[in-house]
Amino acid sequence: MSNAWKIYMLAVISFLVGTSEFIIAGILDKVAEDAGVSVSAAGQLITVFSLAYAFGTPILMAATARVERRKLLIYALAVFAVGNGIAVLLPGFGFLMASRVVLALSTGVFVVTALTVAAKLAAPGKQGSAIATLVMGFSTSLIIGVPIGRVAAAAYDWKLIFAGIGLLGLVAILLIQFTIPRTDGEEPVPIGKQLALLKQPKIVVALLVTFFWIGGYSIANTYLSPFLLNVSGLSEQGVSAGLFAFGIASLIGSKLGGFSTDRWGAPRTLVIGMLLHAVALVLLSLAGQSAAVIFPLLMLWSFAAWSSGPTQQYHLISLAPEASGIMLSLNTSMLQLAMAAGAGLGGVVVEQLSLSSITWIGAAGVTIAAVTAVASVRLAGYGVGKKASDEKLLDVGA
Repeated sequence: MSNAWKIYMLAVISFLVGTSEFIIAGILDKVAEDAGVSVSAAGQLITVFSLAYAFGTPILMAATARVERRKLLIYALAVFAVGNGIAVLLPGFGFLMASRVVLALSTGVFVVTALTVAAKLAAPGKQGSAIATLVMGFSTSLIIGVPIGRVAAAAYDWKLIFAGIGLLGLVAILLIQFTIPRTDGEEPVPIGKQLALLKQPKIVVALLVTFFWIGGYSIANTYLSPFLLNVSGLSEQGVSAGLFAFGIASLIGSKLGGFSTDRWGAPRTLVIGMLLHAVALVLLSLAGQSAAVIFPLLMLWSFAAWSSGPTQQYHLISLAPEASGIMLSLNTSMLQLAMAAGAGLGGVVVEQLSLSSITWIGAAGVTIAAVTAVASVRLAGYGVGKKASDEKLLDVGA
């Protein structure tokens, strides 16, 4: 019997844990109001999550490398349920911070472990598709989970969202217990070996592309809901609709980014996508106060931002195809660090300057990413029109 449905089930659970990460950005103003803190202080919930994910996940994965994989998935989901329970049951901003740390560590362990399990469940030659399915499940939480969370938070207490996610996490434990076969752990890859790749300048520069790209994106995205409410003047329903439009555009951008990489090459796709990303943020700075144009600008921003996702993954793997797994792990850590830095810097901008300043400062970060991408492409020795089909790389999907 095919294991495809089991891979899809893991993707659905990845959607659940992804929603717990991204949902805060969608309800930031409501969390801040309820906790009695400023919006910029609430934004540090994203910083804390990302830092815990970036530093904690590689250490925990190395420490649990020999643990049987099904058991590790269950342990991760149990801790995940506890993390949601802390957010719901314990009062105060401090416990909410603690909840984000617990959720970050459990989410990181679950996602990485689920990727390895999905690859082993897949039919020969279909490992790349299995991984892509799980990545899509996690990414869909940004597209669907965040706006649904916004709607739910408007109608009910925002804490009910985390209560629901936690209960579904317990259901997921039962599903995994009775459907996923036992899978032996592996020899751990020492942290030193993972970091050894950072001795190569071309890899460091390529990872800096991720840092500035996601950092610039995160400066603006973290405070998107307050921006739409207070700067653009959208209603509560308008914000929810804007988040849906934003998510749909990100999916389209990701798909077309992969297509463009195959058709016109990674260098061209990467640089043009990031320049368009920066332009979209500048346009938001100039015209974001107008509710009439905010929707097309939001979709342009999201489309441009996420067109770089599959291209950057391909670019990184092409630099060290023999260590593709480690490269993707390093990229994930860099991505989370960038989100932490962006959320932190965005909080300072909102506090010291204004909420409307986040878009042009984000644009500056993404412009640096585009310049860094040009340097990265040159260090990698790409031809300008080099296409993905010219390389024989691991099929990791988009």
